[in-house]
Amino acid sequence: MANVLAFAEQRDGEIRGAAREATSAAFRVASGLGGEAHALLLGAPGIAASASELGRFGAAVVAVGEHEALGDYNPDAYAPVVADRVRSGGYGVVIFPATTLGKDLAPRVAALLDVPLASDVTGLEVEGGALTVVRPIYAGKAFAHLAMNATPAVVSIRPNVFQPVENQAAGTVEGFAPTVDAGAWGVHVVERKSAGEGALDVAEATVIVSGGRGMKDPSNWPLLEGLRDAIGEGVALGASRAVVDAGWRPHGEQVGQTGKTVSPKLYFAIGISGAIQHLAGMRTSKTIVAVNKDPDAPIFNVADYGIVGDLFDVVPRLTEEVKALKAKG
Repeated sequence: MANVLAFAEQRDGEIRGAAREATSAAFRVASGLGGEAHALLLGAPGIAASASELGRFGAAVVAVGEHEALGDYNPDAYAPVVADRVRSGGYGVVIFPATTLGKDLAPRVAALLDVPLASDVTGLEVEGGALTVVRPIYAGKAFAHLAMNATPAVVSIRPNVFQPVENQAAGTVEGFAPTVDAGAWGVHVVERKSAGEGALDVAEATVIVSGGRGMKDPSNWPLLEGLRDAIGEGVALGASRAVVDAGWRPHGEQVGQTGKTVSPKLYFAIGISGAIQHLAGMRTSKTIVAVNKDPDAPIFNVADYGIVGDLFDVVPRLTEEVKALKAKG
């Protein structure tokens, strides 16, 4: 019997959606292995108050490490604490979310445990008592099936691929005192820049409206904001690398191989030609809608729905149609 540990990400004292996804995935894997799903939550004093929520998604035990130094993420603080918890718990599998934080933390923990890491996983299966994972390779053009033979098997899962499913478990909260030596840190957080109040991270959005160089000028972005607002909650703005490099949009919105990898239910590619770097970050979206005036644009090769036309004509009409549909209820 092998228990599975999910790293539960929090920010500003609030449990992230990625934590629920990781916990739910851990429950599914643990059920196949005949073990229990546990969750690990680190943060400043008081974070334990919301820990039991993870029991709704299958966590039999939620281990909570509270320390003032763990309020904000610092790799030198988090990685040793997570690795120590994995060792002491004897876990067979460890699951991280492949968020910005998870992509930084997971390889550090794997290195401390001296085991390989399967990153950005889009499939998890238990076969013959062992974990097999699926992950995109070659910029998403192919998928590799990997048998995880190391103990523990360490993986990170792509956000929005493994939807959280409620599987009520005990959710017993067990506090522990993490060992934190700030004097040994090689890095310190000196500043955090927020995307702005109310701005949704593209990695967590269920719908993304992305713009590319076809937008012509940053002053035209209200066009995309109008479509975003018409759709409603759970929608984020995204951007291509060319747009971010030009300084039109913040790097936090960049979708692609050197930006963020996303898997929303619906992805709008507006004025984006579809360079391989961009496709690598969004081609696993459930539904892709492309608007481009070039009928030969590569984006149409991955789009489920394509509109060949001037985006400055198409997007306003699309926005009005969305508003009309929502008005009908």
